[in-house]
Amino acid sequence: MVHWDLPRAPTSALMMTQVGAEHGVPVEVCLRGTRLRPDDLDDPQREISAQQELAVVVNLLGALGNPPGLGLDAGVHYHLTTYGIWGFALISSPTLRSALDLGLRFVDLTFSLGRIRGREEADEMQLVLDAPDVPLTVRRFLIERDAAAIQTLQSELFATPIPVHRISFAFPPPAGGNGRAAEIFGVVPTFDAAENIIAFDPELLDAPLPQASEHTATVAADQCRDLLARRQARTGLAGQVRDTLVARLADPPGADQVAARLNISGRTLRHRLAAEGTSFRALLDEAREHMAEELLVNAGLTVAETAQRLGYVEVSSFSQAFRRWKGVGPRAYRAGHGG
Repeated sequence: MVHWDLPRAPTSALMMTQVGAEHGVPVEVCLRGTRLRPDDLDDPQREISAQQELAVVVNLLGALGNPPGLGLDAGVHYHLTTYGIWGFALISSPTLRSALDLGLRFVDLTFSLGRIRGREEADEMQLVLDAPDVPLTVRRFLIERDAAAIQTLQSELFATPIPVHRISFAFPPPAGGNGRAAEIFGVVPTFDAAENIIAFDPELLDAPLPQASEHTATVAADQCRDLLARRQARTGLAGQVRDTLVARLADPPGADQVAARLNISGRTLRHRLAAEGTSFRALLDEAREHMAEELLVNAGLTVAETAQRLGYVEVSSFSQAFRRWKGVGPRAYRAGHGG
């Protein structure tokens, strides 16, 4: 299971069908094979799987021939209000820097089907975008969609259009030219780059946001935390395995030990977890990542103490794992989240 493969509101899938309708693609074509009906997308109380939304995107691009630049046109329609409580938490933040920190902490509440990591350099704050876990045929669309959505959110946070500092894409320029991208981002993107990067003007990072509210931001962040925890809660065998691991992370049992505890064979455990879209290693990684954040940020433990609690013999091994999870080291992550 990839990190973004969590339940989500149907809002984004609905927006994809609307993009399809604008280009003559019937909603039935967009929903083919998803087990979703058009009425499901209009239900604000319903949640769908990320894989269902991905299937909608695959169907949409398959019907349209995957035109470059379509993701940009789709992404500009993702407003702060589109994201519910996550967007509300961002707009209530005191500064762009704090909004970015909060947004990245709860990025799994967004509609991204890729990976978004923060990276602060000497002269700019970068968001690095990638989508390694989706079909290559839809990767460009999803990166374009995320990039345009990020720019829309930045402009709405400041209540005025603001160009990004710079932007680069790791794919070729569209055949029709850079005009649409330059219009959206306020700068001409660099194409065929090593990474997909949106960089923010460092002078804007600590500028106050016009709708900042410390109390509202705190309440909204708490609600984000609760919603993410609910969506991450495992059911079935995966839930039992994860709960077993969380209780013994300082000395985590192996797959065969957990299987014996659950009165099944190790082979059956592996097969059933695979059928649920995960693995023992992925569940151990997931449990460690979640607990690492809790111990570092909320419990205030040191990096060494956290590594020990999570069963790492070497602090360096924990730091490497944490960087793989979050894109930054544990000390930098804690510093950016008030620790």
